[in-house]
Amino acid sequence: MKTALVTGGSRGIGKAIVRQLRQEGYQVAFGYKDAMDQAKALSEETGAFAIRADLGDETQALAFVETAISRLRHLDAVVLNAGISHFSLTQDLRYADWKKVMDSNLTGAFLVSREAIKAMIPRQEGSLLFISSMWGLRGAACEAAYAASKGGMIAFAASLAQELGTSGIRVNCLAPGLIDTDMNKGFTAEEMDTLIGRIPLGRIGRPEDIAKAATFLISDRAGYITGQVLGVDGGFV
Repeated sequence: MKTALVTGGSRGIGKAIVRQLRQEGYQVAFGYKDAMDQAKALSEETGAFAIRADLGDETQALAFVETAISRLRHLDAVVLNAGISHFSLTQDLRYADWKKVMDSNLTGAFLVSREAIKAMIPRQEGSLLFISSMWGLRGAACEAAYAASKGGMIAFAASLAQELGTSGIRVNCLAPGLIDTDMNKGFTAEEMDTLIGRIPLGRIGRPEDIAKAATFLISDRAGYITGQVLGVDGGFV
């Protein structure tokens, strides 16, 4: 049975990915930080293993991967989805908030992927998928920290793809657009209408749209795809 580890798996896009992977027959472990009730409910619903960790902390990130491997026995795929945003003009952005975003979005992805590939390299196979953002490609006013973290994720993934190809490990990114998750609940109805008006497909994305693309990219169906960034944004970018 194929196995997958998903960070930030208790809600939103991560939750949809966990569900989709289970539907496709994967044995799954997922991480969460604070949403204990949601993680427990998803674990009971899907049979996936829930593991609590703050992935911006190196000790916890290492223990997270070790626990996942002990539960799953091996790692076929890792989906790096955990992340937070912070809305602020750059001149008002505090260092503490910048660091919090970077630790969660970029440092956590680095730590988990670093440990995961140590288990993948001896097996000469595996897949890493980073859930970035369209803002990581083009930047976003008032979301400089978030956009920078997601842009860094894209560059990091591209570097890993170059390093790990000879070990049979593929590395790709998804760049979601405007998706119906809690992260976008701060927009007013007017702001949301304006954003949707810029999307050629004329609707906000669903977490399931990202989940279907994610499960494709980590699967054998995408066996000759690595080092790529796939936009799932309805044509926004």
